[in-house]
Amino acid sequence: MTEDSAILLTTTEGVATLRLNRPARRNAIDDATRALMIEALEAAAVDPAVRALVVTGTGSAFCAGGDVRGMQQRLSAPPEEVAFNGWRRQGRTHRAVALLHNFPKPTIAAVNGAAAGLGCDVALCCDFIMAAESAHFTMSFIARGLIPDGGGMYFLPRRVGLARAKELVFSGRRVGAAEALSMGMIERVVPDDALMAGAEAWARELSGGSLAALALAKSVMDRSLEMSFEDVLAEGSKAQAMCYTTGEHRASVAEFLAKSKR
Repeated sequence: MTEDSAILLTTTEGVATLRLNRPARRNAIDDATRALMIEALEAAAVDPAVRALVVTGTGSAFCAGGDVRGMQQRLSAPPEEVAFNGWRRQGRTHRAVALLHNFPKPTIAAVNGAAAGLGCDVALCCDFIMAAESAHFTMSFIARGLIPDGGGMYFLPRRVGLARAKELVFSGRRVGAAEALSMGMIERVVPDDALMAGAEAWARELSGGSLAALALAKSVMDRSLEMSFEDVLAEGSKAQAMCYTTGEHRASVAEFLAKSKR
């Protein structure tokens, strides 16, 4: 990926930064951007140098959503092809957000401006959201005669409750960073000039432990709201059995015992 690529992926001290890089389009996601996003997420997920991921945008916006010019092109197709073409594009969108949601390491959305429509969905797919004071969020799909299609209808109710999620989706209204924090939509708000440093520091704090334990705990917790107590315990037992075999677990036990003998 070159510096003028629609997606930039860099890694510093264990933290990968995936940057949406179409500032002239307020980082709106088109087909090419979506493909590059999938490629970057797949690469970062298996890179042993990456311990955590920060997602952000270049310029004044985090992500303005789906590219409206792409929508226009989609609608210009013959009527009998519109639905099927849309279905195929949806599959690629779902692939991208699923990769982000299932990323086996901690993820933080560092929201530096508008997170609208699909951009809001992308932020919600991350484990945590840190927003600049000037950031704002809007489930703007309703303004285009659409429904949230990037995971928002799954993640938003889990963050703010069903009734509040419906209100935000039905109205499509803008939510500032302070209000988003107060309703539990996001976790932290920082001054604009402290956003990236804050997100990177938080990412390192979250990813200092065993990568295997982090990935396994995340995989169970992400499904826990749809599981019974017994099922969570059962899945946890399977994950713990794998943790028992890792070098990180063995090393930590040996280190603890060595210290206790001093």
